[in-house]
Amino acid sequence: MANHMARISRPLVLATLTAAGLMMPLATAPAAGATTSSPAPECVEYFQSWRYTDVHNDCGNPVSVTVEYSNGQWAPCRVIEPGGWATFSGYGTGGNYVTVLRTCDPATVTAYGV
Repeated sequence: MANHMARISRPLVLATLTAAGLMMPLATAPAAGATTSSPAPECVEYFQSWRYTDVHNDCGNPVSVTVEYSNGQWAPCRVIEPGGWATFSGYGTGGNYVTVLRTCDPATVTAYGV
């Protein structure tokens, strides 16, 4: 009986994994409000680890930034005040590294201060 149950559950697991794989491209689309333009100014820098990517604004003005990852995903746009920090996702166990910081449209973002 246990062997029969294993045969039933394998197709179910396969179907579930296939459905999850088909939905992955939906997760890589840019987030709403993450309309990007140019690379962030040089006074905005990032420090990444597997868990977090910390972005620091060393400019004299607020800067709206988003993070672009190596798999094509974008982080939500955030406004970082002068001297302020914002934390984004890190590269994780899959090695999804930050490729660039870009300016973005701050229409629906939260401000992050010092």
